[in-house]
Amino acid sequence: MSTRPARSSKKAPPNLMSAVPAPEMVRFGSDVRDHLTTLKRRTNVQTSNVLCRWALCRSLAEPIAPSNLPASDTAVEMTWKVFSGTAGDLYWWLLKMRCYQLSLPLDEATLQTQIRAHVARGAAYLVGDASMRNASSLASLALVSID
Repeated sequence: MSTRPARSSKKAPPNLMSAVPAPEMVRFGSDVRDHLTTLKRRTNVQTSNVLCRWALCRSLAEPIAPSNLPASDTAVEMTWKVFSGTAGDLYWWLLKMRCYQLSLPLDEATLQTQIRAHVARGAAYLVGDASMRNASSLASLALVSID
């Protein structure tokens, strides 16, 4: 009688780091630009890239994919390095992992659409959150209360 643990029938995720590299440029529509303008005024965080990172993370925290397609125009454009800062690999991996969890293809077109959609949804959520009044409000999103 073997004491080996049973093998999981779950398929291992693909190597998410090597498949499709992060884009050189990220582009967002006028919807994101308008939300960023509002968030800059409210939070006094003046850099779009930082606000876009918060928006991406806010959206990725939701269990489902964004349902609305992002605006197709290009009103905000930045390099991936500017968008992601020193955590570029982490943000790209998180996006690919979410796509994998939702059984979305891990191809360039899907990932580009998803980053636009997640930042657009996250920015809309942040603007719609009445408690977003300053930079501390953004930071409070990351803090977990242990009761």
